Amino acid sequence: MDGDWLDARTEIDGTAPKLRTSVTEEHPKTILTFNQSPDIAFDRSINAYRGCEHGCIYCFARPTHAYHDLSPGLDFETRLFAKPGAAKLLRKTLARPGYKPRPIAMGTNTDPYQPIEQRYRITRAILEVCLETRHPVTITTKSARVLRDLDLLVEMARHRLIAVALSVTTLDPRLSILLEPRASAPLKRLDALAHLAEADVPAHCSIAPVIPAITDEFMERVLEAVAARGIRSASWIALRLPHEVAPLFREWLQVHFPERAAKVMAIVRSIRQGKDNDPNYFSRMRPTGVWADLFRARFTLACKRYGIGKGNFHLDCSQFRRPATDGQLQLL
Repeated sequence: MDGDWLDARTEIDGTAPKLRTSVTEEHPKTILTFNQSPDIAFDRSINAYRGCEHGCIYCFARPTHAYHDLSPGLDFETRLFAKPGAAKLLRKTLARPGYKPRPIAMGTNTDPYQPIEQRYRITRAILEVCLETRHPVTITTKSARVLRDLDLLVEMARHRLIAVALSVTTLDPRLSILLEPRASAPLKRLDALAHLAEADVPAHCSIAPVIPAITDEFMERVLEAVAARGIRSASWIALRLPHEVAPLFREWLQVHFPERAAKVMAIVRSIRQGKDNDPNYFSRMRPTGVWADLFRARFTLACKRYGIGKGNFHLDCSQFRRPATDGQLQLL
């Protein structure tokens, strides 16, 4: 699972980064975050953790650590926050008389299956509440650790309550170590998708982000690989560099790909209205320009070639059973 990156790096260059994390437990008063963004498919989400041990250099959530006077760089990867009372808070929220169910998105900010989930199991506790109350959930992750909850996912799938997306950025394990050092290796993510499909859990491959001149060459091969594993749903998202992510990514380029750094950033600006990032609704999720059109055409043609669709998973909200605060379900 996660953690094999250490062995992989040792095999590649004989070294292993001595990175240690600290986890602070926090106890918020609410756990569901609601949004009114017109260009995303969900209106509520849960983040069991703040910060992410995966360390993806391109992560658009990094700036959120700055809100707490912490670095969007190393602090985001090493000074983590866990919400052990998340499931209890969720139960209270779902028990409110005026609550109306719609799918809860997990993994929208930080990964619900990052390595510390092995110890805290907060994501699993949340899924247990959702299964009990028949509340639909979507999950996005870069970790094969999701399979540790396969028993819950299979049962939720029987009731049309779950859809799982794994993000696959590249098929090159060496590049993956540079980009996302503590996420599961690409092959393990592909195998996790296969296991989900075999278990009849609705599974989706997200090629995210597509980084021009760095990872875009893998787009067709990723689609071929997931199709061979029984996945018939995929999407792609172009690289986004909001706020402090842009200088961090530029520094990463200079360290690892100095010979093409200028080219990468030139393409990024060409698809983002001449800037490092486009924060505007709709266009932030739909880049423009010649390069964006090229990526879009390549993706569409590859999906057609391998029989992959858009993956419109229809989750069922009609089965929702409101819980009582004492843990017992209310029948009416």
